[in-house]
Amino acid sequence: MEAAAAIIGLLFVLFVLAGVFVTVKAVKAAKRGVDRTVAHARRTVEDTTLRARQLAQPGVVGELAQLRLSLRTSMRATQEVLYAGSADDASLSEAIGLFERLSAHGHELDDELKRLEREPDRATIGNRLPDLRERLEQITHSAESLRWAARDRARKFADDDLASLSDQIDVETGALRHWTRVEDAADPLREPVPGRPESAGPGETKTSTGDRPTEKHARAGATGGPSDAARSWSPTPEDPPAITARDPRTQPSYPWQKAPRTEDTTT
Repeated sequence: MEAAAAIIGLLFVLFVLAGVFVTVKAVKAAKRGVDRTVAHARRTVEDTTLRARQLAQPGVVGELAQLRLSLRTSMRATQEVLYAGSADDASLSEAIGLFERLSAHGHELDDELKRLEREPDRATIGNRLPDLRERLEQITHSAESLRWAARDRARKFADDDLASLSDQIDVETGALRHWTRVEDAADPLREPVPGRPESAGPGETKTSTGDRPTEKHARAGATGGPSDAARSWSPTPEDPPAITARDPRTQPSYPWQKAPRTEDTTT
């Protein structure tokens, strides 16, 4: 009984621990989902605000908004391409590492542009704009290089896979269209094809036209020559009867026939 109670207690503890583990995992997953939703909503609000400020406030303020919007758009597009491609191509891990280092410079530039938006001295902002624009072009150019390289790599793999698939399909379609007409050589009703030797029957061999026996040889084989080993010296019932001349003394005489002339033996 004590062993059964201990086992039941152990199972209860395991069930409780499993429930706690599942609850914690679910809470963390929900928190990550909420964080992603909040971050996406924040980015959407910031992008909308920057577009509105770019159109509504011309001058340095509108230009700062344009610079921030260009930076965010380029970095976000590169991040999506690299992280989406890394699931199928492990070679993009190094490119992702380089992008993360580039993202640090991008965040610094974005924070600096955000601080300048609250700067009341417009002249100071105007003096800083050429340097900020140059840094922005350098960062966006690097991000675009990584993005287009990853896209070209993915397209190259897709083209190679499509070419290999097309070759395999061509081979398979050729195999499906390849069939051989089976000729029934044992069919007695099949007519021979001119110019093609017929199939040999059981116990026979195929002979070409040049090997066929001539009429002379066929006749000799039918009648049998002196050198024929199977020749029979006695007449057989199948042999035709010999034709002999009739004896004139035994021939019947008729009235209208002339008497036979005898030769005169006297001189």
